[in-house]
Amino acid sequence: MTSPDLNKNINNDQWNRYCDLLFFDKEIDLWLDISRMKFIKNDLDNLLDRYKKAFFSLNELENGAISNKDEQRQVGHYWLRNPDIAPNDEIAQSIKTEISDIDQFGKLILSGQIKNDQGVSFTDVLWIGIGGSGLGPLLLVNALQETKQGLRFTFLDNVDPNGINQKLNSLKNNLSTTLFVVVSKSGGTPEPQIAMDQTRHFVDKNCIDWSSRAVAITMKNSNLDIKAMNEKWLKRFDLPDWVGGRTSITGAVGLLPLVLIGQDISPFLEGASTMDKITRRTDIYNNPAALLSSSWYFSGDGKGLRDMVVLPYQDRLEVFSKYLQQLVMESLGKEIDRKGVRVNQGLAVYGNKGSTDQHAYVQQLRDGIDNFFVVFIEILQDNKEVPQINKKAPGDYLSGFLQGTRLALSENDRQSLTITIRKFNSYSLGALIALFERSVGLYAELIDINAYHQPGVEAGKKAASNILSLQSNIELILNDHKSHSIEDIANRIPDSSPESIFMILRHLSSNNNKYNFEGDWCNPKSLLISRSN
Repeated sequence: MTSPDLNKNINNDQWNRYCDLLFFDKEIDLWLDISRMKFIKNDLDNLLDRYKKAFFSLNELENGAISNKDEQRQVGHYWLRNPDIAPNDEIAQSIKTEISDIDQFGKLILSGQIKNDQGVSFTDVLWIGIGGSGLGPLLLVNALQETKQGLRFTFLDNVDPNGINQKLNSLKNNLSTTLFVVVSKSGGTPEPQIAMDQTRHFVDKNCIDWSSRAVAITMKNSNLDIKAMNEKWLKRFDLPDWVGGRTSITGAVGLLPLVLIGQDISPFLEGASTMDKITRRTDIYNNPAALLSSSWYFSGDGKGLRDMVVLPYQDRLEVFSKYLQQLVMESLGKEIDRKGVRVNQGLAVYGNKGSTDQHAYVQQLRDGIDNFFVVFIEILQDNKEVPQINKKAPGDYLSGFLQGTRLALSENDRQSLTITIRKFNSYSLGALIALFERSVGLYAELIDINAYHQPGVEAGKKAASNILSLQSNIELILNDHKSHSIEDIANRIPDSSPESIFMILRHLSSNNNKYNFEGDWCNPKSLLISRSN
């Protein structure tokens, strides 16, 4: 049994460490506590030279350096919330014009000054987008929309036929007053293209005009932009070449949803811009992004060996861990570093919300495999409309649950850090998003990888395209109405995989009755496939 004096010494040591490492900034009313992560102050000092290089690299990025080497383009999401730092006047003015245009358009929609072709105000939005083009808007709507304010949102972010059918039918009664927003930077990404085609078919089938209700967010002169222009869609917004999907939330992708739910977009941009300013500080002890990224670095030995479990104690931030999954994992999951050395870097992210997770996986976090660190996100100011009942305030309990879970993890030597925000609103959300964006950029520099390209994503897209091409070739072969084995089909299609052919045929068998299948599905080699007469 630990003696009281020893417990007192341990508590004093932790209190001194807490005070020594606690970050607070009055301008954004945000605290960052990294005292329960396993490193000492000397460790931070040893990273000073690396951070000098990291700050130089991010400064070069903000000044317009080519940062996405694969696509030979700049990375300019920081300019979106502060056009004055853009590398030239043309970009700065285009950002300012776009912000004004988005704000005006959204307000005209909400006021009813822009109506549908039948003279009725819009009531709903069907948002079609994948990855950051869907997760960013979903986060903002879930986090900031107030009851009975703005338009109702439905998100189509997958090509699951059941999901598409369910969501389109849920809008059927309001289809005429629905705004259809299609987000695709290149205009050629398959998922939003397929979702748009299905939605448009449904709209046409219900005798509703598409073009007068459709909005495109895409690069200028993309296929989608040209299509929207030629068909005279209601509105087109720019998704610049220098903005990646996972960092597009402070551009049209995030600002249009904000204004359509009745939020002022200025505080959101101001919060992000203010955090950008704070995280440019070269004093790492006074820079929350440096403290956060160094905590990630030490926790996973600079190799991402620990997962990041994100636990926001706020229902409005339930989607935040999903948003961070793309931001962090797509940015940091890289096979090679800048020197061309194979490093297989990454930082896995998962989470839900507190105190829900105290009844889900905190049991494993405390007592199971120690391969993670927790990021607690705490909001201090409670909703004043929720009363105390029998001297019990829900907010007090929620705070107690957070502190209790944090202490229970520490007692079992589990690592955690805590981000505390005094008040949750669009300003603080903008600051929180910018904090993680900057932390990702700094961490990438510490481990010498490029956070702003995604060869793995492109490889996945190419593989999916190859599978769709393979299906077309299979169907051409089966048009001869003869029976074919999987091996026979594979021999007739160069470089094809029998396993892929089997999986394609298995899907066809469940969805297309023009093919006959003979044999045993437990023995793929026994199958014979032919087209029906």
